[in-house]
Amino acid sequence: QVQLVESGGGLVQPGGSLRLSCAASGRIFSIYDMAWYRQAPGKQRELVASITSSGSTNYVDSVKGRFTISRDNAKNTVYLQMNSLKPEDTAVYYCNAEGASSFGRSFSSWGQGTQVTVSS
Repeated sequence: QVQLVESGGGLVQPGGSLRLSCAASGRIFSIYDMAWYRQAPGKQRELVASITSSGSTNYVDSVKGRFTISRDNAKNTVYLQMNSLKPEDTAVYYCNAEGASSFGRSFSSWGQGTQVTVSS
């Protein structure tokens, strides 16, 4: 009942920037945590960054100082600003949202994924 739609991926040169967006829609009562994960070919999906409803953030060490996660609670949207991109950031990026639906049930929903390729 809760759908996530991502946008903003693409091809960028090393050192460049991209901004990912993920909008949640559907029977939403409240969203608690939102997060970005990524999965590179042949590797496990890893947590990149997360943000709570109050704005507390957490980052994997490899992106600290380069990536910034933020959210707009009024729009049920989470963003990932990625600067100083490196080839090793190449992956499919997925957003995740956890919260409560208007039916009173908890949910954990995933987006469809957006490809980020960092290459010269």
